[in-house]
Amino acid sequence: MDFVTELADALAEDALKAEDELDDDRLIEQLSTTIGAASMTLQEAFMTSVRIRRAEKRARIWLSNRIDKAKQVKEAEG
Repeated sequence: MDFVTELADALAEDALKAEDELDDDRLIEQLSTTIGAASMTLQEAFMTSVRIRRAEKRARIWLSNRIDKAKQVKEAEG
């Protein structure tokens, strides 16, 4: 990972935590705008990291639900 990507990813992780803690669904958008005013490169890397982290979270939830359903079916057959 290069320097910009590392910075952006760390910031994305912190921002997503803050978004959850503050229950503020506009936090990421507002932070992105603030970043973009100073550095389009960092803004793009930040938003990429946010999208990747959100996608990974959704994928883990889906996978967990799928595993739970499979276990329920197996137990019902059991």
